This record gives sequence, C-alpha cells and structure tokens, in this order.
Amino acid sequence: MHSYWIYLAVMAGITYLIRMLPLVLIKKKIQNRFIISFLYYIPYTVLAVMTVPAIFYSTSSPVSAAIGFSAAVALALRGKSLLTVAALSCAVVFCTEWIMRMI
Repeated sequence: MHSYWIYLAVMAGITYLIRMLPLVLIKKKIQNRFIISFLYYIPYTVLAVMTVPAIFYSTSSPVSAAIGFSAAVALALRGKSLLTVAALSCAVVFCTEWIMRMI
C-alpha cells in the first residue's frame, strides 16, 4: 500500500520538473522557427495521442469505432462544428452497432 504513495510522489515530482525546468533554463525569447513550430503543435499532438486510442476502446466493436472515426474525420474536414462532429459520429457508431447486432 505504501508503494502507491511513492509512485504518486515520483509522478508529482516529474510533472513539476517538466513544468518548472523550461521556465528556469530558458531566459530569453525563442528565435528558432523550428522550435516555435514544434511547440505550437504539441497540444494538438498530445490531444490526438490521448483521444484516438480511446475512440477504438470505447465501443463494443472496433469496426463501429473505425466507421465512427471515419465519419468524424470526414465531418471535421468539411468544416463542421465540434458539436456537430461529436453528435453525428456518435449517431453513426450507434447505428452501426445496431445494424451489427441485427445481422
């Protein structure tokens, strides 16, 4: 039971260091265009890395997840709002799973 507290303390320390070290080590404004571009896209990358696996494990079938994901990507590429993409992709997953149960 005590090892959980050790894990928690180590994770808290690492999280603190990740947030604190750039503020301490980098004193001047970043001029490198590559680094600025890299830092700009990190939030989108982290969001994608956390969201995409959850999509495929949140349904009862990977097939319905893939079809719903495809619908979401198609709607997003057409410029639909976040609410529209989420609602319609959920509806597509629901209908796909309903059809798969009927077959």
